[in-house]
Amino acid sequence: MPSLIRGYIRAIDALNRVIGRAAMYLIFVLIGVLLWSSTSKVFLTPSMWTLETAQFVMVAYFVLGGPYSIQLGSNVRMDLFYGDWSLKTKAWVDAFTVFFLLFYLGVLLYGGLVSTAYSLGYFGSEPFAFLFNLGWTFLTQGSSAAGDMIGFLERSPTAWRPWLWPIKTLLCIGIFLMILQSLAEFFRDIGRLRGVDI
Repeated sequence: MPSLIRGYIRAIDALNRVIGRAAMYLIFVLIGVLLWSSTSKVFLTPSMWTLETAQFVMVAYFVLGGPYSIQLGSNVRMDLFYGDWSLKTKAWVDAFTVFFLLFYLGVLLYGGLVSTAYSLGYFGSEPFAFLFNLGWTFLTQGSSAAGDMIGFLERSPTAWRPWLWPIKTLLCIGIFLMILQSLAEFFRDIGRLRGVDI
């Protein structure tokens, strides 16, 4: 395997390991939010923010921990026949089926980016150009110039009405990290087929 591909696999594994290990502690945040929700409903005035906060934390836990789960091989599989196959057969099947996963994740990322642009107040027909220009403006001119590009921010239709762009942005980042990890797994499978374990 070329050293560039080995370096890619190591870098993506290290990145997703750090993010995944940090994301697993979000379960304690989720427990705290749900505990507060239960306590406030019984002893105090029920809090409006707990249900949506729990949903947002669960999304962050899932999408940021997903790439690490793929890396560890602990993601859910239909293990009807797969468990009995040799490592080479598993590598062949994984190297083929990863394209279905990449297509699915690509569609999810496309929808996530369009939805994120909408949540930032862009209602035109070029959401990717808007997001690119927004990011470039933020990097080159600062946050105030980027803020001028943002329109009416989308809010949740509930009584609490939080902004939706932070969780949509986090969702896009998590899906992108899953794509990177899936590509790393594809290269790892190709290495296994060639007799190289990475």
